[in-house]
Amino acid sequence: MTDVDFRQSSPPVSGPQTTNLADILERVLDKGIVIAGDIKVDLLDIELLTIRIRLFVASVDTAKKAGIDWWENDPALSSRASRNALRDENRALRERLEELESKTPDELPE
Repeated sequence: MTDVDFRQSSPPVSGPQTTNLADILERVLDKGIVIAGDIKVDLLDIELLTIRIRLFVASVDTAKKAGIDWWENDPALSSRASRNALRDENRALRERLEELESKTPDELPE
């Protein structure tokens, strides 16, 4: 007598994968997303206002890979950029002071 295998050998039916908000957010930050649009206000074929909106949502690492790093050079957002801005301003002021001190009294601006 032979044994009969009644187990189903077919693979499980795959349905839509469930994703939660954290998975979607992780994917968006990892890959990045661009939202672009224009708002135009015309009155009698005269353009009154145009607003162009470009929004790039991504993680910092993804943005750096895309070549976007403006926050690193903005003195309002980066302490390193702020120090560099102060250093550049100090250098310019010292050069201007040396220039003024090297001039004779006749050459000085009034």
